[in-house]
Amino acid sequence: METGTAMFDGAFWFSSGIILFLLILSGFFSGSETALTAASRGKLRAQADKGSRGATRALRITEDNERLIGSVLLGNNLVNILAASLATAMFTRMFGESGVALATLVMTLLVLIFAEVLPKTYAITNAERAAALVSRPIAIVVLVFSPLVTAVRFLVRGILGLFGVAIDPDSNILAVREEIAGALQLGHSEGVVEKEDRDRILGALDLRERAVEEIMLHRSGIEMINAASDPSEILGQCLDSNHTRLPVYRDDPENIIGVIHAKDLLRAMYKLIGGPEGDAAALKDFDIAAVAMKPYFVPETSTLDEQMRQFLRRRTHFALVVDEYGSLQGLITLEDILEEIVGEITDEFDPDADHPVKTAEDGHLIVDGAMTIRDMNRATDWSLPDDEANTIAGLVIHEAQMIPTPGQVFLFHGYRFEVLARDGNRITQLKIRPL
Repeated sequence: METGTAMFDGAFWFSSGIILFLLILSGFFSGSETALTAASRGKLRAQADKGSRGATRALRITEDNERLIGSVLLGNNLVNILAASLATAMFTRMFGESGVALATLVMTLLVLIFAEVLPKTYAITNAERAAALVSRPIAIVVLVFSPLVTAVRFLVRGILGLFGVAIDPDSNILAVREEIAGALQLGHSEGVVEKEDRDRILGALDLRERAVEEIMLHRSGIEMINAASDPSEILGQCLDSNHTRLPVYRDDPENIIGVIHAKDLLRAMYKLIGGPEGDAAALKDFDIAAVAMKPYFVPETSTLDEQMRQFLRRRTHFALVVDEYGSLQGLITLEDILEEIVGEITDEFDPDADHPVKTAEDGHLIVDGAMTIRDMNRATDWSLPDDEANTIAGLVIHEAQMIPTPGQVFLFHGYRFEVLARDGNRITQLKIRPL
């Protein structure tokens, strides 16, 4: 009876109280680390904008993750080691040498359940709320441990430097764009984000990464007006065209002298003939060069994001694309860039208003060779690579290392490509299906 009383004396209860307090501190540090590292900075910013001081402090202390994690880990290790030492001393006094193993077992269970799993589970499921709650005490901890953490930081960088590992404290582990893209892909795979919503947001994010040459209309498909043509022919061409703006050239298609808008052309001709009662014979003196707008040329390497800004700044929707030698390569419009975000934009004047991908009776997809790989991927949710080519025909030619003839079949990237039609050296139609 006396032995049992001696075992549970004042020292036992005092040590148990300290160990319990240290376990609570350990749980606090573990949960804080998880909450502050798992919390979305975007959500914290939204809460901070609404007046949440805790979210503001959480944003501030997570700006330097290296110092934050160092301070939290330092505090966590201090309380864990101290708790384990006190438990070992207490159990050794009570049970002798076997108390070391017993203390290890008991403390492992207590730390695992109450100082690791439990607080981290709460923190991971309520990251932003928990981060705002712990931001004030953690800010004090970071301030107190800052000198020691700074010394440890330099020591760690020195050791890593010996192995050739460079640390950039200002770099993010994951770029914001990649984080958003990953979240969208994950949300789509889980059925939370619709495919159309994902494509629109990713399309907007990709504008900075993509060049004008990737989506421009190639010069072989540009409809132009010859300035030397008869005025009646010019009028007929404009009326028959599906486009409101047409480039005007003189002598050679490479020599673009202007861009004519259908409204400007009709107004000028209407004015020249003298109104509804005028004489149409007066059109013989019509000079389209005097009406055409000055052409706007852009380099093919311009990014879509920059080109859209230029369109908005210049209040124009039409640009001619040239290469580094000044040769005409194609044209691009503001609508082309917007289509990269919202998908194909069609109206009653578009001849190809139907879906560009058609399904054959055998399940194959019939595709125009000029269709871009990006549009194909968006329409089918495939993942054909667009690093070496912009169009489906270009991809086939690149992989085949030749210009195929109709009937030839190729297998690459997990898909079967069959050439259906060819015009000169240009593949005009293909049949595709996944393997």
